[in-house]
Amino acid sequence: MSEKRDYYEILGVARDANKDELKSKYRKLAIKYHPDKNAGDKEAEEKFKEASEAYSVLSDDQKRQIYNQFGHKGLEGSGFSSNGVNFEEMFSGFGNIFEDFFGFGSSGGRSGGKRVQRGADLRYDMTLEFMEAAFGVEKEIDIIKYDICDTCHGSGCKEGTQPETCSQCHGSGQFVQSQGFFKVKTTCPYCRGKGKSIPHPCTKCGGSGRMEVSKKVSVKVPGGVDTGAKLRLTGEGEPSMSAGPPGDLYVFIQAKPHKFFQRQGTDVVCVVDISFIQAALGDEITIQTLESEKNLKIPKGTQYGDTFRFKGEGIPSLRSGRRGDQIIQVSIKTPTGLSKKQEKLLQEFDRLDADKISNKLKNLFKGM
Repeated sequence: MSEKRDYYEILGVARDANKDELKSKYRKLAIKYHPDKNAGDKEAEEKFKEASEAYSVLSDDQKRQIYNQFGHKGLEGSGFSSNGVNFEEMFSGFGNIFEDFFGFGSSGGRSGGKRVQRGADLRYDMTLEFMEAAFGVEKEIDIIKYDICDTCHGSGCKEGTQPETCSQCHGSGQFVQSQGFFKVKTTCPYCRGKGKSIPHPCTKCGGSGRMEVSKKVSVKVPGGVDTGAKLRLTGEGEPSMSAGPPGDLYVFIQAKPHKFFQRQGTDVVCVVDISFIQAALGDEITIQTLESEKNLKIPKGTQYGDTFRFKGEGIPSLRSGRRGDQIIQVSIKTPTGLSKKQEKLLQEFDRLDADKISNKLKNLFKGM
C-alpha cells in the first residue's frame, strides 16, 4: 500500500487554514471529482474519497490536533478510520452542494424529506413625480403574480381525485444516490420532495396548484425617498406551495427630475436670473419654494454665482423628518436689444467706472 499523502497537501491549504478555507477548498474538489460527474473513473473516485477523508479530519478540532502532532499514525492509534467517515453529517454543512451534483437540493432542514419554502419575492418599479418623492404619496398599483388555485385550493388535483404516493420514493420525498463506498439522501427528483404524484391534474391550473392573478396593492411612499430607494411590503409576494410563509413585494423607486429644482440630498438647489442693475444696486425678488413663494433680498454688489439659503425649505429626511434647505444660486443676465438712450447711459457709466477691468490691466502693466 502506498504512503498516504499529507491532508493539507490534498486540500491545497496552508497548515494554519481556518474552517472556512477548508470548506471552500474541499467543496471545489468534491464537485470536481464527484463520481456522478466522473462515471466509471476510478481515479476520480479515489481522489474524491481522499479529499473527503482529509476534510473529515481537518474540520474536526480534536482529530486535527492529533494529526498535527503525530500524523497519520496518530490517527490510527486513536481509533480513527476513513471507513468511519459520516458523509451525510459532513455534507449537511454545505447547504445545497448537491444542487451542483444532481440539479436538486439535499434533504437537510426538512421534516420527513419534504422541503418547506417561503413564497417567491416580487419586484415592482414605480416612477414618481419630483414632489411625490419629496413629500410622500399613497398609490394603488396592479401586480401580476401566481396565487393558489381557487379550484383545487393548491392540491393540483382534479375535483374528486386525490394525489397518490410517489412510486419512486414511496412517499418519503427522498432519493438515495449510491456511489461506491457511501450513500447520500437527496430530494426525490420525481415528486420534488412532496412524496406524492398527481395522476389526475386540475383542469384549471394543470396540476401546478397555482394560477396567475392580478391584484391591487396600496403602497404608502414616505416623504424624502429618491431614485434607488426600495420599499418592502411584507407578505405581498407569492404564496408558498409547501405551507411556508409568503414572499415579499419590493417596490423600487425612480424619481423624475424637476424643471426648476435640483436635489442634493435633503437640500434643493435652484438658479435665479437677475439683471446686472439688480446685482449692482440690490433688490427684493420673489422666489418659488417647494410649497409656496418667499421674498429674497438681493444685496448691493451681488456677484455671479453668489448663493442664498432658505432654512428648512428643502426635502424631509427619511430618518429624522427634518427638512433640508433651499439654496438659491444667482445668475446675472446681460441685457440685449438696448435702446440708444440706454447705450449712452451705459457708455457714460463706463467712462466714470475707475474700477473697470481695462483700467486694472493698465495699472498692472505700468507696475511691471
